[in-house]
Amino acid sequence: MRIAVVGSGYVGLVAGACFADLGHDVILVDNDERKLTALKNGEVPIHEKFLPELLGRHRGNRLQFSSDLQEAVRSSSAIFVAVGTPPTDRGDADLSYVESVAREITDAISINEYKVVVEKSTVPVYTSEWVRRIILRNGADPDSFDVASNPEFLREGTAVTDFLFPDRIVVGCDTERAAQVLREVYAPLTTGSYYERSDAIPQPDRTSIPAPIIVTSTKSAELIKHASNAFLAMKISFINAVASVCESVGANVNQVCHGIGTDSRIGPRFLNPGIGYGGSCFPKDVMAFRAVARECGYDFRLLDEVMRINEDQRERFLRKVRSALWTLRGKHLGVLGLAFKGGTDDIRESPALFLVQALLQEGCKITAYDPAAMDRTQEAMNCNLKYASSAYEAASGADALLILTEWEEFANLDLARLNRELKYPIVIDGRNLYDPEVMAAHGFTYYSVGRAACHPGGVPADALKNGIVKDGAKKA
Repeated sequence: MRIAVVGSGYVGLVAGACFADLGHDVILVDNDERKLTALKNGEVPIHEKFLPELLGRHRGNRLQFSSDLQEAVRSSSAIFVAVGTPPTDRGDADLSYVESVAREITDAISINEYKVVVEKSTVPVYTSEWVRRIILRNGADPDSFDVASNPEFLREGTAVTDFLFPDRIVVGCDTERAAQVLREVYAPLTTGSYYERSDAIPQPDRTSIPAPIIVTSTKSAELIKHASNAFLAMKISFINAVASVCESVGANVNQVCHGIGTDSRIGPRFLNPGIGYGGSCFPKDVMAFRAVARECGYDFRLLDEVMRINEDQRERFLRKVRSALWTLRGKHLGVLGLAFKGGTDDIRESPALFLVQALLQEGCKITAYDPAAMDRTQEAMNCNLKYASSAYEAASGADALLILTEWEEFANLDLARLNRELKYPIVIDGRNLYDPEVMAAHGFTYYSVGRAACHPGGVPADALKNGIVKDGAKKA
């Protein structure tokens, strides 16, 4: 099938590359000529596993890049709209980019060839009705097109495998004609034919093959996306609140998570205490879903609390740093992680960056390392932040080391070397990557989330403030 994908951002680029890998001919449309030139020249603008391979495999063949939206629409049967929907000052979604695309494609919709316009962006309920209304107002024949919703459920860092090995495919259609087009688009996944190919992307550990397809109304599909992200954000905030209780009573949140997560009704995923959620989806989508509920006359106060807990989790971690170091002005800190999560270079709404900025404002000197996000951080932050080329360089001579992003390499450091690099062997882990007893055995004073602080040599943690004790003696 011939497919147009409008928008070459995170969702659009991954979707376009994956549709091409399924065997479709894809035109990826964007109005940013510089970005299009970079993509044509082989550049990959985001850090995403398997994406470079797919772009290299299909660029110039099944995957074309263009700035001509109307021509792309004319030559395609399905048009996936994957433009940005950033939050407004009120917290609802800004749909001006979606509206602009809807107006522009109208002249390319002809009665001679039926087309399906598909919302791929995360949008509030009723957006499909507005898109259809705009296209009709601009002169399109009502029988020449349908508007459908096909929400994405991609996690940054695993987006390609999430697309090609999905838990489910949700398509919201109000006509059987539109549903049939989308069944054809996803047939390689729902029939399993894609997985029989020798060049298919390697299968992840957890997946359903073939992928189940769920056909709903457009309104239901729009709500499924917002409700899914809001629920996952709620799960993260819930376990962070539980972690706070664990710290107060001396329990171990990892043990609590294990006890909760083995309940089949709950499951272990997203029960990872830390410094809070971030990124381009959860913060924006929780606010947007709350705004949708309010507009419909429902005060979704649970979502207010989800956001409050998330913000409080960052402040609690700052208090943990102050507790470990006593005073912060003039302290030299090593920081591991700048991206909002491991596996991506995305720093949007990153809790790690929030903490770095707060610590800089309190007078700390910071040397940071991230495997992928340092270039983006340098572009976004105009501050006195020093960058290292490795985790050990970030730790070198530091009064303490902060772990803020759960990169796999950060969980596999040479602890003996790390101890030697640090001025004082203090690690404050916002992602619970290490076992406290292991850290104590390696001579560290170790703070984490939802677990008691540990220290070497039986010295009480409170006596280690300002980092002056190592095995009962000041480190030279």
